[in-house]
Amino acid sequence: MRALALLAILVAGATVPGCTWILPNDSHGSRPALMWMQSALITAGPSAGATGTLSWIMFAGAAAILLLVVAFTAHAVFGGARRGWMAGRHFVIVFGIAMPIVVLTILLVYGLTLTSRSTARENPAMRIEVVGERWWWRVYYVGPRGDRQFVTANEIRIPTGVPVEFVLKTNDVIHSFWVPSLAGKLDMIPGRVNRYQFSAGRPGVYRGQCAEYCGAQHALMAFYVVAMERDRFPTWLEDQQKPASEPVTELGVKGRELFIATGCGACHTVRGTTASGQIGPDLTHFGSRRSIAAGSFPNNAGTIAGWIASAQHLKPDNLMPSFANLQGEELRAVATYLENLK
Repeated sequence: MRALALLAILVAGATVPGCTWILPNDSHGSRPALMWMQSALITAGPSAGATGTLSWIMFAGAAAILLLVVAFTAHAVFGGARRGWMAGRHFVIVFGIAMPIVVLTILLVYGLTLTSRSTARENPAMRIEVVGERWWWRVYYVGPRGDRQFVTANEIRIPTGVPVEFVLKTNDVIHSFWVPSLAGKLDMIPGRVNRYQFSAGRPGVYRGQCAEYCGAQHALMAFYVVAMERDRFPTWLEDQQKPASEPVTELGVKGRELFIATGCGACHTVRGTTASGQIGPDLTHFGSRRSIAAGSFPNNAGTIAGWIASAQHLKPDNLMPSFANLQGEELRAVATYLENLK
């Protein structure tokens, strides 16, 4: 089964919008390389497992029907006088009407039963609110009393083995939240709040994607779900609620000064500084994230500098302007400051 799943991914992966083939060195789990492939056939949770089971049943059924059609076609072409029975009424009724109705009805009932089990709600261990933006993901961690504890972007961390409720919203157009290896997709519709739950069965890094066309950069609207060991998660949660770390190098201090002086704080928040903008992602712990620009590029000083200087060339029509006025040393300083916000 694993071999078939891998073969299907390799065949179809090149046609999946936003699918990444760059595998990091810090992947986790028993099958680390596969976790970074965006596939519903490599599952790590009960919700995605139900979808995977249904997919394999459909593949097997489709293969059986294909073989039957090929056999009938071969008999019709080479059967000679013995093929006359295929033109009779009984053949048409049985194979043209009765069999499709029976097969599709069984598949429909089974599929509805399977998906109803996978969407059954438990008492969630935590709640995360995700808001679709243009073209990135705003992520709020919600406390037990319903208060927002802190906000991050484009990367979601959850503890393994516990149900997590996702509250899905959008402020602009229809998006669709999808982490193929963990759960099915669910639309984010303006003016409506959708909710669903899923859990990760093992630690790992799982790629997600907007699954509803939402504009020019739809294919570059990805995110990552990082499933952590349960005993490590509370420490991470506590660290995320702290203000940004102070720069420890001269270049980092210069970068912070440039960040404020250039007006970046009008769109971005860095807790512990005067930057308090709400238009763009919160950058308080930006350096701890694996990617920038909603999964478009790896997070390092070089890509950060390139993004600041040419955001509109790298991801046209997004809301981040290009700062071509900054010189090389200035870009390096700001990138160093941001890279060390951990």
